[in-house]
Amino acid sequence: MMAIPEEFARNTVDREGEAGAAWLAELPGIVEELLGRWGCVPDGEVMHGGVGVIVPVRRRAGESAVLKVSFPHPGNVHEPDAFVAWGGCGAVLLHERDDERFAMLLERVGPSTLAEVQDGDEVVTVAGRLDRRLAVPAPPGLPRLRERADAWEEHLCRDAEELPHALPRQALDAALATVRELGRDQPDTLVHGDLHARNILRAGREPWLAVDPKGYVGDPAYDGGTLLKSRALTLLGADDLRKAVHRVVDVFAEAAELDRERVRRWAQFHAVQAAFWGRRHGFRIARSGPRLDRLTEFADRLAELLNGSRPVTGGARGGLPDGRRALDGAQVCG
Repeated sequence: MMAIPEEFARNTVDREGEAGAAWLAELPGIVEELLGRWGCVPDGEVMHGGVGVIVPVRRRAGESAVLKVSFPHPGNVHEPDAFVAWGGCGAVLLHERDDERFAMLLERVGPSTLAEVQDGDEVVTVAGRLDRRLAVPAPPGLPRLRERADAWEEHLCRDAEELPHALPRQALDAALATVRELGRDQPDTLVHGDLHARNILRAGREPWLAVDPKGYVGDPAYDGGTLLKSRALTLLGADDLRKAVHRVVDVFAEAAELDRERVRRWAQFHAVQAAFWGRRHGFRIARSGPRLDRLTEFADRLAELLNGSRPVTGGARGGLPDGRRALDGAQVCG
């Protein structure tokens, strides 16, 4: 019978309460049933991510794979749909799926992630190139990011009103402008939705492959903001933070072949969201105390540094017209 990693069990109960405990009690049996049905035998130590366990296995023909079983949650529903659409191009292959159990049998790749690469430009370049490859026409039935725009705007306005914060008005204005001008008009393109360096693993079939997609449909530049947010800790010690932040935007946009202004604006939106999220919920690595204060202040700083474009040639799709000022304060949430 599978032994559930203690840290995973503890985090699941802390996050999900009684529902998490009940699911954990059933998990070993679920894994055993799936191993038998898909003709697999365990082949290594059980690993885990934030919401699921990963069991290395061997298939009947001797092929290596991994069995992934996630806690049932709406955010995990469309992961297999994304893998099917990509068919192994830029992401791991899907061999089997059981949607009711939130389970998949996936291609096995190495344990090394892109986050372990020291060269920051290489990290961002690899992620940008994968972003480009994963941006394919979306199949029907996947969640559209544009359908979240009203909720994004509502949450930004409520957080700005209810939470004590030091975000400049111009930074909030810019995030709201992105929601109103880019958020409601997005292409029908499949995007990863959580493209950061820990979700990109070293592989044999290709140098790097993506895992753990959300399977969203929208603007590929959206994931540029996801990536920059995940790079925040590596930027904390930068000698010139403004230069370092804009370097990430530049390198990602070039590698992904995206309009730089769209990447910058989505990154600024993500930074404002993070600044409010930290104040309301804390972060995974800091729930309270001085470290949380430092991280929320850093998110404020990112939101400010990303507010306002540098000159771009060729015309920016979706960028603010030259000379346009930020929304007046009275218009922000009215």
